[in-house]
Amino acid sequence: MLLAAVPFAGKLGDVKRDTAVDYLPASADSTQVAKLQAALPGGDTTDLVLVYRRDGGLTAADREAAAAQVARVVDRHATVQGRAPQAIPSRDRTTVMYPVALTGLTDETERADAVKDVRAELADHPKGLSVQVGGQGALRADSQEVFASTDGTLMFATVGVVAVLLILTYRSPLLWLVPLVVVGAAAMASMAVVYGLVQGFDLVVTSMSSSIMTVLVFGAGTDYALLLVSRYREELRRHRLPYDAMRAAVRGCGPAVLASCGTVAAGLLCLLAADLNSSSGLGPVGAVGVVCALAAMLTLLPAVLVLLGRRVFWPLIPAYGSEPRARRGLFAAMGSSAGRRPGTVLVAGGALLGALALGILNLPGDLKQADTFTERPESVVAMRTLADAYPGSSSQPISVLTRSERAGDVLDRAGGTEGVERAERGRSGGGWTEIDVYAKAPPQSAGERDTIHALRDGLHRIQGADAHVGGASAQELDLEDTNSRDRAVVVPLVLLAVLLILAALLRSLVAPLVLVVAVVAVWGAAMGLGGLFFEPVFGFAGIDPGLPLLSFVFLVALGVDYGIFLMHRMREESLRGADVAEAAVTALRTTGGVIASAGLVLAATFAVLGSLPLVMLAEMGFVVAVGVLLDTFLVRTYLVTSASLLLGRWVWWPGALSRRPAAPGAVAPRRAVPAARR
Repeated sequence: MLLAAVPFAGKLGDVKRDTAVDYLPASADSTQVAKLQAALPGGDTTDLVLVYRRDGGLTAADREAAAAQVARVVDRHATVQGRAPQAIPSRDRTTVMYPVALTGLTDETERADAVKDVRAELADHPKGLSVQVGGQGALRADSQEVFASTDGTLMFATVGVVAVLLILTYRSPLLWLVPLVVVGAAAMASMAVVYGLVQGFDLVVTSMSSSIMTVLVFGAGTDYALLLVSRYREELRRHRLPYDAMRAAVRGCGPAVLASCGTVAAGLLCLLAADLNSSSGLGPVGAVGVVCALAAMLTLLPAVLVLLGRRVFWPLIPAYGSEPRARRGLFAAMGSSAGRRPGTVLVAGGALLGALALGILNLPGDLKQADTFTERPESVVAMRTLADAYPGSSSQPISVLTRSERAGDVLDRAGGTEGVERAERGRSGGGWTEIDVYAKAPPQSAGERDTIHALRDGLHRIQGADAHVGGASAQELDLEDTNSRDRAVVVPLVLLAVLLILAALLRSLVAPLVLVVAVVAVWGAAMGLGGLFFEPVFGFAGIDPGLPLLSFVFLVALGVDYGIFLMHRMREESLRGADVAEAAVTALRTTGGVIASAGLVLAATFAVLGSLPLVMLAEMGFVVAVGVLLDTFLVRTYLVTSASLLLGRWVWWPGALSRRPAAPGAVAPRRAVPAARR
């Protein structure tokens, strides 16, 4: 079955879509513009700005060379103008720009190739003259090139990090390889399933969602493997046959793993309610990844481990009838320290998380297009050059699409709008006409935003025009508004879904509330740490508008995992008759090590995103990684344990355990091992 999945997994890259529409809000004005532009003659244009600059001032030879090169570009490529565009010199005469809109390019690959061709055609120029190709088309081409390089880098880096951590965890020459191979098989299966969904249901898969799915499969899959292997090791000491031990292990930790996968999948599927196309598309893609990871870890991993037998644990083989080495573990000591003064521990930990959350006040503003890369490609350098050479004016148009019969009225109204420098009629086709509007203010400035709002207010009032205002700056504006709307819708859905799953697993309302409050506090602290590191340490000039929502979904859904592992084991011990204090310490002692290992693996896999040259993914990796570490070593170990001790049996309210207090020390004995076998 896995062999059959390999060819389809390899085809996933062929169906990824990274057009502007795939990352825009479904209902936004700018999205409608992008769709209508694609239907005009020549299709979606590839807007370029050819920039020529000499610091000491352009010479006559420079201007002649530039004009000749631009003429050759227009001759070799289909353009909206059909002729060489007019040169627009800067006031200081150091720079001249030529806006060129290429047409007839049907997909992102053709557009990227066209940009490469244009750059190659401009490579031969007078010495000392700087030539750059910028504009939205060049920015999209550079983005595609960056995304194309991320798949292999991300996969190899993730595999390497997980392998090192598993070797350190198991200290076995063979055991670490088994979960790694199985999670790799799960990754291949998830790619094949997503490819099938694309073919069957036209699911939108972007490079961003594909990258995050890879991280989720390796992170969540390894977590499930760690929990299962840990429980299997316990059961091998109680059962002669590996098959019986594995059956007991799956029966014991299966509900926790199922609930863990359920919370992550449900949280991700809540993203379907988002209006932002990239967020709503990420939901099912990520859910497929964690479900495939779960399926592999509950079927393939147990089968392989049973076939290999006890020797897979060599040199630390758990013998039948043996007892684990008696020693006071670190997590037992932590549980005991939390138990001595649970109130103090809870207040101090809450105060620490609250103090870290104050760093949110230091978060930079929204990320601008010129700052989306950790390393500046040529298109970004060109944007900076234009901003310096043409202060107070825009080098990129605001695109307006209107019904052709009202194009004249729309053109007049747009040209007379406050903040507009000029408006020009563009292409027409299919009953629609394109109008390019140039603002007086520079791109993505407050002045340009005011102009966009003024255009929308005025043009939407023209009856029968159905005017839409889009373009790069309008897209950024719509992204911010839509992300605010999506947070208000998706966050409550995620919290409700997680609470319902936890309540069903733990037969309680109080314990789920404790876990959810804890992970929300962790998210706030992680975002606060982002405020302390993003700009002051990493030099990021802003945060992506989608970061708060996506990081919330990941931290709540993934962070609750460790609470599930801890609380489920605590409930098991309570059902055996232990009081809450003893159950909490036992649960921490038995699951603390595996939770710590799982947390380190998950944090490391998300931290790998920081190696990619995209600020959005680097910020996402940082927030989720530090959040998982806080959750693992502070919240689960101290705060959840302290809260459980303070609540006592009420932590299980209104379940049956809240009405059945245990006698002190009354722990149900485990099945005795016959003396002859000891």
